[in-house]
Amino acid sequence: MANTDLTALTGDYTIDAAHSTIGFTVRHAMVTNVKGKFVDFSGSLHLDGADPSASTASIDVKMESIDTGSADRDGHLKSADFFKIDEFPTMTFRSTKAEALGDEDYRITGDLEILGTTRPITIDLEFNGAAKDPFGNERVGFEGKAEIKRSEWGLTWNAALETGGVLVSDKIKLNFDISAIKNA
Repeated sequence: MANTDLTALTGDYTIDAAHSTIGFTVRHAMVTNVKGKFVDFSGSLHLDGADPSASTASIDVKMESIDTGSADRDGHLKSADFFKIDEFPTMTFRSTKAEALGDEDYRITGDLEILGTTRPITIDLEFNGAAKDPFGNERVGFEGKAEIKRSEWGLTWNAALETGGVLVSDKIKLNFDISAIKNA
């Protein structure tokens, strides 16, 4: 949404998980992409329209809520081969830096914790706009993307293919569609 008065958006927001998506794409068997998402998550944003660098984000994801459209695959991802959800039930993101890149583009850097390992990631964001919904809620929307190497968080399970290569790529594409409601 062009020409938005960002100073009017300054405040604290709660992520509306029912209207947001935290998803991922991973190459499978070297030939196709498998997409998935996390269904159960919560988070908050602090937006500072006058000084976007003072903005922050915090997200907690329940790992048991992973959904790839295959119960067997989801079960494997929840197991000790991957996310070890009994030991590490939550993935977290805490921002450490926010930058305005110009136009509607922003970049947020923060700490992503998976399996007890915390590493920095950078998420490129596009501001999709702000609106008052029919229920009187002030909303903001952002779309974001990032790439990570899952091995950097200890996610190393794999299987070799007869034709060469591996079953699951190391590179994971993360995508975010976030709708947040301004706190009263």
